[in-house]
Amino acid sequence: MTQLPDPHTQSQFYEGVALKRFMAWIVDTVLIVLVSIAVLPFTAFTALFFFPALILVVGFVYRTLTLASASATWGMRLFAIEFRTMHGERFDFGTAVGHTLGYTVSIAAFPAQAVSIFLMLTTARGQGLTDHVLGTVALNRRTVAA
Repeated sequence: MTQLPDPHTQSQFYEGVALKRFMAWIVDTVLIVLVSIAVLPFTAFTALFFFPALILVVGFVYRTLTLASASATWGMRLFAIEFRTMHGERFDFGTAVGHTLGYTVSIAAFPAQAVSIFLMLTTARGQGLTDHVLGTVALNRRTVAA
């Protein structure tokens, strides 16, 4: 069983991850909004009446599928970070759903999001609230030696 890198002896796995997570979040948010806009004509534009809910659903599906397939959203892949479980494994579908659900709840309840951001900036592994609950962590992606 693999374990997570130690933040003190292998700090390169955690360097700059909080900023990369933020930048990835911006990329992912733009993608989600663009996909939501692209869906509008297929709803005969009635989705305009519940556009925030459409964004929520598109975002949930996007995050769950991308996290389950590669343990990273497309934004995270762009910035070379990925999630791992407490055992150092990539996310499976259940973990991806759990992480996405935790993220969705924290976005809906600002105090939870504020706590999550504070934890990302102050803990050794840079884990947010959902990461602490699930025992997950965002890391700089491991590079394969050539």
